[in-house]
Amino acid sequence: MLADPELAAMYLEEALSSGNMQEFTESLRHVAQAQGGVAEIAGKAGLHDKQLYRTLSKKGNPRLDTLSQVLHSMGLRLAVVPEIRA
Repeated sequence: MLADPELAAMYLEEALSSGNMQEFTESLRHVAQAQGGVAEIAGKAGLHDKQLYRTLSKKGNPRLDTLSQVLHSMGLRLAVVPEIRA
């Protein structure tokens, strides 16, 4: 299911909307695993697989450029949209 870019995007958006970066990186790891594995995504993103495993670990703190590279390698991108307020 997470191999589909549209479903992966919805899944990641939900995780990101929580504001919990640890939850988001864990979700990103799940998507990477579904799309061929972390090592394969690292290669596509031009990163070392150990670096990406560390970045997507529970203690990882990914930089914006790393997130952008990883998402791009999965057919996704970062976007900024207005927050919906009640």
